[in-house]
Amino acid sequence: MRTDPSDGYLPAIEAALRNALPVGDDPAHQLNAALRYAALSGGKRLRPAIVCATSASLGGTIEDALPAAVAIELMHAYSLVHDDLPAMDDDDLRRGQPSCHIAFDEATAILVGDSLQALAFETLAAATDIAAATRVRMVRLLAEAAGWRGMAGGQAFDMAATAAPALPLEALRRLHAAKTGALFRAAVQFGALCAAPNIDAARFHALTCFGETLGTAFQITDDVLDATQSTAALGKRAGADMAKGKNTYPALLGVAASRALAAKTLAEALRILQDIGCADSPLGELAQGTVHRAS
Repeated sequence: MRTDPSDGYLPAIEAALRNALPVGDDPAHQLNAALRYAALSGGKRLRPAIVCATSASLGGTIEDALPAAVAIELMHAYSLVHDDLPAMDDDDLRRGQPSCHIAFDEATAILVGDSLQALAFETLAAATDIAAATRVRMVRLLAEAAGWRGMAGGQAFDMAATAAPALPLEALRRLHAAKTGALFRAAVQFGALCAAPNIDAARFHALTCFGETLGTAFQITDDVLDATQSTAALGKRAGADMAKGKNTYPALLGVAASRALAAKTLAEALRILQDIGCADSPLGELAQGTVHRAS
C-alpha cells in the first residue's frame, strides 16, 4: 500500500489543528462540537503538508510553518462544509462520515463554515512569531484564494456549468484553477514566506506557478479516482460527479487520457522545482505522492 504523501507532517499538524479549535461547554457548545467534527474527522491534510514541505525545502522548519498550515487547513475545511450543503453540491458523505449538515443540521453547518473561515484569518493574525508585514501579506493571499477570484468564484463557475454542455478543456482548467488550485497556490506561498519572508520576486513567482500546476495535477487525479474508486476507498460517494453532470476530466477526455494528462501536468510542476533547485526536496517528494496516489 502506498504511503500517504502527507504522513510525515501529520502528527504536528493534527496537534496544532486541535489546539486552534474551540473547546468547552459554553452557549455555543453545539457549534464548537460541530467545528471539531468538521475539522478533525480525518482527511489527508495535504494542503497544510504542502505549507510545511515548502518551508522545509527552503530551509525553514515545520514549527515555522505550523500557524500558516493550520490556517490553510481551516479554510479548506470551511470549503468542504459549505460545498456539501444541499444548496451547493448536496453531498451526504465526507471522509467516510456523514457530512456536517447531516451530522448536525443545515443551519449549524453554515455557521461552522463561517466560523472556520474566520478562525483561519484569526490564526494568521495571531501568529506573532511571523513578522507583521508577512502576516498582512498572507492574509491578502488567503483572501484572494478563498474569495471571488478563487474558491468561491470556482464554486460558482462549477455550479453554473453543471448539467450544461461540456466545457472545453481550457475552461475546465480555469474552473479548477479557481476552485482547487487557488488554495494549493496559497499553501506553497505560505510555506515560502514562512521560510524566507524576503524571498525574491522571481523565486516566489516560480513557486506560485508550481502551486497552481500541482493543484491542476491533483484535481485531474481526484477526478480519475472519483470515476474509478469505491465509496469506501474515497470516503465520499463514488461517481457523484458523473451522476450530477459535473464537468470533470474523465467525462471530457476519458480515464486513460486523464491519467496521462495528470502525469504530464505533474512533470511540468516538477520542472519548475528543478529550475529553482528544489527538485530533490520534501516538496518535490510530496508533489509526486499527491498524483501517484491514483491506481
